[in-house]
Amino acid sequence: MEDGVLKEGFLVKRGHIVHNWKARWFILRQNTLLYYKLEGGRLVTPPKGRILLDGCTITCPCLEYENRPLLIKLKTRTSTEYFLEACSREERDSWAFEITGAIHAGQPGKVQQLHIQKNSFKLPPHISLHRIVDKMRDSSSGIRPCPNMEQGSTYKKTFLGSSLVDWLISSSFAASRLEGVTLASMLMEENFLRPVGIRSMGAIRSGDLAEQFLDDSTALYTFGHKRKNWKVRRFVLRKDPAFLHYYDPSKEENRPVGGFSLRGSLVSALEDNGVPTGVKGNVQGNLFKVITKDDTHYYIQASSKAERAEWIEAIKKLT
Repeated sequence: MEDGVLKEGFLVKRGHIVHNWKARWFILRQNTLLYYKLEGGRLVTPPKGRILLDGCTITCPCLEYENRPLLIKLKTRTSTEYFLEACSREERDSWAFEITGAIHAGQPGKVQQLHIQKNSFKLPPHISLHRIVDKMRDSSSGIRPCPNMEQGSTYKKTFLGSSLVDWLISSSFAASRLEGVTLASMLMEENFLRPVGIRSMGAIRSGDLAEQFLDDSTALYTFGHKRKNWKVRRFVLRKDPAFLHYYDPSKEENRPVGGFSLRGSLVSALEDNGVPTGVKGNVQGNLFKVITKDDTHYYIQASSKAERAEWIEAIKKLT
């Protein structure tokens, strides 16, 4: 690349006055993003325009246009907005990463933080799968299922795997695509999501938890229905922040399939006369219940009364 050029290539830009969309050749430098018309394979100079990056903010993924999922939004110091569309999710994220680095070029610490965040895996302590699903289903700010085709078949009320990860990041439930995929896997594990079609169903059969949810524009998913069945899980109680994570012991992948914050929770033992009314299953003995701050009820069975008492005592210290 030419000296001083951080990245260059085609992006489709929305017009300022007439909101039409035109392909432009963009050249990113340390403090400026230039864009040109291209005629006969050559750049038309001078540039059609320039975006000053000092004081600029970037939004990616930008979900303001439902039919354009590959957008980046730039807002300058003077509040001028630019909408730029890439040809693929990978290209969009590459542009966003380089532009964000250029915006913070004078802050080495911030640039280093961005590199770490790109591959981060640190889900927030206050995460609630029920809250995520409620927002996902929200008619104004949620993810909108629509008909999608796969290999000649149409699947109604579905959404793409990559679109869901975009939505989780855009809604601040995840800071990176790795976190988004992990959250989506947790939602699928708890039956809030279910795969639809050949591509996503094939991933489920692979048996590898890390690859069961696909951050892919060809994998389809839809909303599931929460089933109140019983599963063996390995629980890990953490102190700072107060959190109870649970893992699938049959999987080698060392990531939680779920968890909840214990701050403001209530925990109590249940009588040994079977499961409570409304909870399905034939599990009896050594049961206890945790009610979270957002009024989600978790029913857990220990292996003995002594172990149940230990768990309750340990959890109470963190609520």
